[in-house]
Amino acid sequence: MPKSPAAHPVKPGRIGARWLGPWVAEVNGATLRADALAAVLAAVLAVPQGIAFAALAGVPPAWGLYASILPTAVAALLGASRLMITGPTNALSLALSAGLAPLAVAGSPEYLRLALALTLFVGVIQLAVWALRLGAVTHFISPTVLLGFTSGAALLIALHAAQAWRQEAGDARATLLVGALALGLAAAARRWWPRAPGLLLALGAATLLAAIGAWQWGWQLATVAAPAEAWPPLAWPALQWQDLPRLATLALALTLVALGQSIAIAKALAARTGQAFDVNRECLGQGLANVAGACSSALVSCGSLNRSAPHIEAGARTPLAAVMAAVLVLLLVGWAGAALAWVPMAAIDALLLLVAWSLVDLGQWRELWRVDRREAGVAAGTLVATLALPLEVAVLAGVAASLVLYLHRTAHPALRSMGFAAAPLPGSERRFVVLEPGAPECPQLKLLRMEGPVWYGAEAHVAETLRQLREPDANGASPPSHLLVMGKSMNFIDPAGAALWERERALRSQPGQGLYFHRPRPEVLVAWERSGFLQRLGPGHIFPDKRSAIAAIVPQLDPAVCAHCRARVFEECGAQPGAAPG
Repeated sequence: MPKSPAAHPVKPGRIGARWLGPWVAEVNGATLRADALAAVLAAVLAVPQGIAFAALAGVPPAWGLYASILPTAVAALLGASRLMITGPTNALSLALSAGLAPLAVAGSPEYLRLALALTLFVGVIQLAVWALRLGAVTHFISPTVLLGFTSGAALLIALHAAQAWRQEAGDARATLLVGALALGLAAAARRWWPRAPGLLLALGAATLLAAIGAWQWGWQLATVAAPAEAWPPLAWPALQWQDLPRLATLALALTLVALGQSIAIAKALAARTGQAFDVNRECLGQGLANVAGACSSALVSCGSLNRSAPHIEAGARTPLAAVMAAVLVLLLVGWAGAALAWVPMAAIDALLLLVAWSLVDLGQWRELWRVDRREAGVAAGTLVATLALPLEVAVLAGVAASLVLYLHRTAHPALRSMGFAAAPLPGSERRFVVLEPGAPECPQLKLLRMEGPVWYGAEAHVAETLRQLREPDANGASPPSHLLVMGKSMNFIDPAGAALWERERALRSQPGQGLYFHRPRPEVLVAWERSGFLQRLGPGHIFPDKRSAIAAIVPQLDPAVCAHCRARVFEECGAQPGAAPG
């Protein structure tokens, strides 16, 4: 008797998850409904932006719309970011126009042929980055830089929306009313009905108000323009041999712009939603998206923050939302282009203001300012650079500042004086702690914790600290003759670091002196073994724990000094001369 289908459970989306990602197994009725609602807003936003960016690039308006069809769907399905929308952007459009202007007249057949060839070359370079697994270099974009970039991009969105709102000629009062209705309804829905498609409802209400106003009171409002062309043509770009040398440098520049912008946005969205992100997979998705765009008369594309942020706010859950948005754009272009003429631009710009506000994480800024003001300065600098420079340059500037700060920190590792705190209760074990300034210390044995690697950048700082330990203090007291270095946090040493410890060993090699190490890392021991340092240091200078180290070193201290010492910071001091009778 055959078993029922329930007896053979099949893990949903196993095959799809293998090729597309683990999100396939999460698709259900709830995610499909949420994605469908978000796709409507994404498609509506794609139309005016696509037309505007095509004008910036000097290509037909339909090309901007075509960039929101195949490139968007391909990047969503084959890239790594679940919620980023790929399409035309102002940065890429301006860069393309500036790069092709010396080669052909904007809008001419040769110009359009070169634009498609350039889009193809950008896609091929991005695929090469994926194949060589070079996308990992983008891991140097720190969360601090992403915070500044996201906040700066949010301000750019707000400034652009506000400027467009002011420039939308017509009835200023009507423009204000329609925009205020869209903004107010979206903000209210977000506050009191967060699970509702607030952005879409607000856009629909604003469109209805604009239609009633035009019918009853003769309002004149700027609306989304209807596309002139219908379906995107599918054809391989017409390439010529001379295109490669003419476009190679420009293609590399556009690849830098596209990948820098895409990965920065994708990482920011992944951090915002707590999802994993594979940089190399995103390079694959972006490369295939631009190859598909070149074959469908589309502008060169990359991740778009202007569309990704509203996408998330509208409730998108999986990459299927972007695919649905691409299908809707296709249908709008092919069948319902005239209906777009009813959507008021004032409502779209107002919703972008709300989206921009949602991207500014004031709580994270306050936390960063409280925890590390230098990192807060890097974030603020990235924000300013995002406002003043192209986005990809701003990200690179932020990364450079973050790396400089990191190098400065590793060049100044902390070296802390250590000791035992007094036992809280008689008979209990004392804790090994960082000593406060002025705390009693052994006058002959210095316990120093090394916190960080000793490399050529840190050599001067560490050497100066060690030099000070060999000199009398401010009161003229003799320096400790023995030094025990807690090396558990000394991750590695380079040749400059090895030379530093060799000098310190030589300076403490006289009778009555000594240099000792507690738990040095295995990689450090290997380096010392190869250089012969351990042999020159001699046996009995490396210890696995603090107590055995102190127990071995204290008996080597000068008994004459111990006889007059009042610190008595170690338990072993009880056996030294001058100790109170037990």
